[in-house]
Amino acid sequence: MDAYKIIRKKILLGDFSQGQRLTEEYLCEQLSISRTPIREAIRRLESDGLIMSLKRGVAVRSFTKEDVRQIYDLRALLEGYAASQAAHNRSEKDINKLQATNHAFAEQLAVYDEENKETLESVVNENRAFHEALIASSKNAHVQMLISKVTVLPLVYGQFHWNSVVGMERSKAAHDTLISAIMKKDGERARSAMLEHIYQGRDAVLTHLTKDGKIIEGAEPI
Repeated sequence: MDAYKIIRKKILLGDFSQGQRLTEEYLCEQLSISRTPIREAIRRLESDGLIMSLKRGVAVRSFTKEDVRQIYDLRALLEGYAASQAAHNRSEKDINKLQATNHAFAEQLAVYDEENKETLESVVNENRAFHEALIASSKNAHVQMLISKVTVLPLVYGQFHWNSVVGMERSKAAHDTLISAIMKKDGERARSAMLEHIYQGRDAVLTHLTKDGKIIEGAEPI
């Protein structure tokens, strides 16, 4: 069993909530995994920015509303640049990959069940695969590294927890626009489409948060 992947998944799915304290003892008991892989997983998750150190143990990292805004705004700038670069640098293989991942995303949307976390995870995984394919198409290893630092955070996951099916379908339409712009080598159109795509996700998350980052019960998805 991969302790890192298991703990990361539980954080992203909300099974381990923001601010929750996690000790080695607790994780060993919950996951039936020995301390050595748990310690290595904690080290990696701290590096990812998903957890933070306490005097004893660690806790799932919490974010304020301003943290969310800043991270999404940074992500928009970075992925917008990557999209414009992809339009100029992509190959036919890259186009095929983008189309395939977007098709897989659409397939998961078709079977999405808001009561089933596994279908939610599948939607998010395919969405991430599309974005990773697009970023790889930019042929810029430096921007890929920088983007990885902001997209690993659970905030990216949050919009799918709180968004409606309509919002997810809007994401599919944004992917279609991005693919069209990249195929036409229209860097400015690709950049603007990505900015709008990320900002829609940002606004969906912010709608559900108080100033200190707590979720507003009953907030309507957008």
